[in-house]
Amino acid sequence: MNQTKPPFSHGYPQTPKPKHFFLAELSVIARYKRQTLEITVDLSTRSIVSNNVYNGHGYPILSNAEQDRAGELPHEYKPFVESVRKRGLNLSQVSCSYFTVGWFGEVKKTKRTLKLQCFYTNETANLFVRALEGITIVVDLEEMKIVEYYDRANIPIPKADDTEFRALNQKPPFGPKLNRFGINQPDGPGFKIDGRVVSWANWVFHVGFDIRAGPVISLASIYDMEKHKRRQVLYRGYVSEFFVPYMDPTADWYFKSYFDSGDYGFGQSQVSLKPGGDCPENAVFLDAYYAGETGTTEKTSNAFCIFEKHAGDIMWRHTEFEVPGIEEITEARPDVSLIVRTVSTVGNYDYIIDWEFKPSGSIKFGVGLTGILAIKGATYTHVDQIKEDAYGTLLSDHTLGVYHDHYLTYHLDLDVDGVSNSFVKSNLETVKVTDNSSPRKSYWTVVSETAKTESDAKIKLGSKAAELVVVNPSKKTKPGNEVGYRLLPAPVTHPLLLTDDYPQIRGAFTNNDVWVTPYNKSEKWAGGLHVDQSRGDDTLAVWSLKNREIENKDIVLWYTIGFHHVPSQEDFPIMPTLSGGFELRPTNFFERNPVLKTLPPKQVQWPNCTT
Repeated sequence: MNQTKPPFSHGYPQTPKPKHFFLAELSVIARYKRQTLEITVDLSTRSIVSNNVYNGHGYPILSNAEQDRAGELPHEYKPFVESVRKRGLNLSQVSCSYFTVGWFGEVKKTKRTLKLQCFYTNETANLFVRALEGITIVVDLEEMKIVEYYDRANIPIPKADDTEFRALNQKPPFGPKLNRFGINQPDGPGFKIDGRVVSWANWVFHVGFDIRAGPVISLASIYDMEKHKRRQVLYRGYVSEFFVPYMDPTADWYFKSYFDSGDYGFGQSQVSLKPGGDCPENAVFLDAYYAGETGTTEKTSNAFCIFEKHAGDIMWRHTEFEVPGIEEITEARPDVSLIVRTVSTVGNYDYIIDWEFKPSGSIKFGVGLTGILAIKGATYTHVDQIKEDAYGTLLSDHTLGVYHDHYLTYHLDLDVDGVSNSFVKSNLETVKVTDNSSPRKSYWTVVSETAKTESDAKIKLGSKAAELVVVNPSKKTKPGNEVGYRLLPAPVTHPLLLTDDYPQIRGAFTNNDVWVTPYNKSEKWAGGLHVDQSRGDDTLAVWSLKNREIENKDIVLWYTIGFHHVPSQEDFPIMPTLSGGFELRPTNFFERNPVLKTLPPKQVQWPNCTT
């Protein structure tokens, strides 16, 4: 199989003026007569090139339509209606949500099923905080009927008091009070959009969308003023998988280990962004389209927003006191960056994904976690009553926020100044001074090693200090350094589950922070192509066992950013955004500071303003 990808210049500007391009083939995954079909369509001839039946483990992404249909079934199911009645609840105020069932060692599992758990919405719009704990419903999605039902216990339902999050329903006192502000760009946006190609400052890139990945940034290049040409940086990047395991092993919770991309579709879960809330007033919006359950076009309006961020940050600065004959010098440049933002709401959580492009050549990746905690109903009203592991934090009466993790694994197909790249790990090692050549007893130095194979590039961060750089060994700067981009990782978060625990077998791509693989067009999804009820036999961790050569090859960098989340009362009833991120930063890519000659933008003269 030819694994050579199309050249970087295909349909992409080598000059600032973008050209349009069209895909020749389209991959379709369909569910038909209890079979998973993998279909390839030639768009130019409107013909099917291949149509294969998938016979392995796992199922495709759940469609929104079938999840909604499954959620309606309990209201006509007599055992459930009776459970609601004996709890003294109003059935019309009960809403049921859907949860994938995972895999826990079953030898044979042929049914495509979901589990439903239900919530009481009386006196609040905060759906997930009032759980009907103890009730679990299993739905066969092919038959679209309930096949198993459990009502294990009548646990007190958390109260509705102080759970409302809508602004119109808040009661005084209000605060803290924030003063009005405005963003004034009298010259208009500093970027241009032609189709889906964005040009801004020295950057040009394509903004794409995928039903599973959500935002896809591709063909990103940056203009080098000294070389007078546009240089390649990123062929394609996206969130490949989003693994969220919960830490409650009890009967109604043990299965809650989600793969938000492979189970639910991170793109399918994208929501319309709210001007002035999700995005500032200077933002420009783009829509997203995907094929729905029946092949019809589904549209998410305002699925992307793109805006320049003027946040008061400093691009670079220096104050100099000691130049003879010259008074104190202060030079400072304000930092402006370009943000591409999306939000995916997967059940209770809202995930903010930012791509931030900087004139310096850096690409920063922002991740924001907000929304509603996964709440478990409990008998407790005070922590003194908890005599054994509750698997979470008591947030309010009868309300537990369950411990859990979030892991986002990024697929970053870097083409640093060309396709053939290498991965270099530069260890910072302590050296002892033993020959009395210096009053110092020690210093550190850099010892670099180039990864030859995939095994060499499996990295669990935190054990020692290191610089991780993707370089182009055939391109060097004038002093002789290899041009590159380095990874500036987030704080280290490693999985705490046993490696042979079933969720972790499926999520083994999080066992290392960094992986590097040779480009392979079939290796897109870290958790495998068909994730629902998968068994971990088609993941990044499995592919890399081939131990293929990666030196001076077309390679892909995979990086996982993680969060261990111990809920606190401040996260309830709705969670202030928990932010994290990482950066790809040019390293010997330019001959010198690429923003040295960047002129500061002219200040807008505000009326009635005194300096």
